[in-house]
Amino acid sequence: MTETNINHSQIDEDILIQRIALNDREAFECLYSRLYRSVYAYALSILKNKEDAEDVMQDCFLKIKGAAHLYKSQGKAQAWIFTIARNLCQMKFRQNQRTIYEPIEEMDYQLVFEPGTDLSLKMTLETAFKILNDQEHQIIVLRAVSNIKFKDIARIMELPVATVLSKYHRGLAKLRKELEGKL
Repeated sequence: MTETNINHSQIDEDILIQRIALNDREAFECLYSRLYRSVYAYALSILKNKEDAEDVMQDCFLKIKGAAHLYKSQGKAQAWIFTIARNLCQMKFRQNQRTIYEPIEEMDYQLVFEPGTDLSLKMTLETAFKILNDQEHQIIVLRAVSNIKFKDIARIMELPVATVLSKYHRGLAKLRKELEGKL
């Protein structure tokens, strides 16, 4: 198939996945550049380990490439992609449970920031995010970083929409309280 120049901002993920199914390398690169940070941030919010999150992010895009022909376009490409990421995180978590690790005093856990982010802001936000429980953190990452709709987050996390909304607002309230006067 001949490749065409893709304008990254104008093609939705459904069309990109359809093109990936036809082995369009540029469509794959476009989808990757658009979503890799969000997929990594989501995986990191679940696994709390940078290396595992990177592995899951890379595996997720390999799965997307390999399974693009199975995707049924319904305007929910991000939900499909983050469901793949969640499933890979669950597999990684089960795999890690079978592996014996030396005790770690403090989890190597950081949020995903753009290069050049102010170090004090980064440290303040990392500290604030540690007060969230895992589900609150995952929901806020999916909504704030990836701009995924609440109903799609509910589908990804296999929770009722009302629970997702409640955890989102509760998490934001915790963050506001923690960050009050610090920013």
